[in-house]
Amino acid sequence: MDRATRTGPVGFDLDLTLINSRPAILAAWEHVARETGVAIDLAAVDARMGLKLEDEAAYWFPPAEVGRAADGYRRHYLRLAQALTTALPGAAAALAAVAAAGATPVIVTAKSLISVGPSLTAAGLPAAEVYAHVHGPEKAAVLARVRAAVYVGDTPADMAAARSAGAHAVGVPTGSFDVTKLVAAGAEHVLASLEEFPSWYAAFRAGPGSSRRSPAV
Repeated sequence: MDRATRTGPVGFDLDLTLINSRPAILAAWEHVARETGVAIDLAAVDARMGLKLEDEAAYWFPPAEVGRAADGYRRHYLRLAQALTTALPGAAAALAAVAAAGATPVIVTAKSLISVGPSLTAAGLPAAEVYAHVHGPEKAAVLARVRAAVYVGDTPADMAAARSAGAHAVGVPTGSFDVTKLVAAGAEHVLASLEEFPSWYAAFRAGPGSSRRSPAV
């Protein structure tokens, strides 16, 4: 990766990468379970966090009911997000570091667009260029289209998407997946949190020799 390529846009996942939305997500699913009478295992939801809403709903509802369940979830999530969403440590500084370097921070998320704005507002994070409701290979397609230099995420699927798109895969174990799983999925670097991102990013932009570190915290 040459210096010009290193200065391209930097993509960030949203849930559990930039924001701690876990409390709002699990509370919304709990309300859906109460309304529908369907037993939803919140621990299982947590373990898969990062999927599109409809894909998670399909674990609990038959195909004909997935849309209605997703609508109910969003209704509850939008009501709960303001009180239950916070920025993860270092999130604001990470976005600012990219912008200060003259690159474009881009949010690439499985979250639906209707939920992104309220989540960013609740977390006190600035609005950014957003590509919503994409997961796995769909994220890779977006990252390739915008020619992202880096993609930062918390799931193995994020790491695979970054590698597929030719972006530098940076993991943060702030979600449901630990360092080992992120590295196994292709993470080239794993930061303990986004608090480490500004210094790592400065070294990355400087080129080989400055950012060579073990892909483990």
